[in-house]
Amino acid sequence: MEWREEGVLLAVRKHGENAAIIDVFTEAHGLHSGVVRGGAGRRMGPILQPGAQLDLTWRARLEDHLGAFSVEPLKPRAADILGDAPALAGLSAVCALLRFTLPDREPHPALYARSVALLDALGAVGWPWAYLRWELALLDEMGFGLDLSRCAVTGRRDGLAFISPRTGRAVHPEAAGDWADRLLPLPDSLRPDSTGADAAGILAGLQVTGHFLTQHLARAQGERPIPAARARYVDLVARWGGA
Repeated sequence: MEWREEGVLLAVRKHGENAAIIDVFTEAHGLHSGVVRGGAGRRMGPILQPGAQLDLTWRARLEDHLGAFSVEPLKPRAADILGDAPALAGLSAVCALLRFTLPDREPHPALYARSVALLDALGAVGWPWAYLRWELALLDEMGFGLDLSRCAVTGRRDGLAFISPRTGRAVHPEAAGDWADRLLPLPDSLRPDSTGADAAGILAGLQVTGHFLTQHLARAQGERPIPAARARYVDLVARWGGA
């Protein structure tokens, strides 16, 4: 069995004395793992950094085997943002959430394209807002998408102010009634027509997506906790600000 494709490196762990097992995200093969011989050595260390874009060749005797990767570097990414702590934290959060969420060897081409575009924009103006919208896309891809286009009760599209924490659907104040204090606020940064947000708006949006990541997606993963890398990124956005 053999295939060749580009992919994003999500994680590396040592395997034996000199090898490493890597987890990668590719367009056609989804989340895929394999051994890199010499991957724990000094030569491969700078190449096998989370977030790197790699040219991958995977080989195995049978399709369900772990198999082995041959890798060639295409784009390092992390090395280009060493002085940008929020961007580095964002890169770690993206890689950790993808590894946490994706089922093995199941392709998600739309999410792959969006993830690569986000990582290619690391550190650019507006990147924190793009990251927030990426979390929305991740929830949608995994079956927990938010419907914020109209009120779940009245069907109104104007004046929407709340989100149901259970269904992820928007709610108009007239329909909220006495339940308003049990609903999540709908920040402008999450509205379908949003094109950007300041740091406060981004943090408000991350609080909402964090609820659905924790209360819905994580529970579907067997009650595993959301990776700590996501909380570290949110903390840096709060402390550094900027959008």
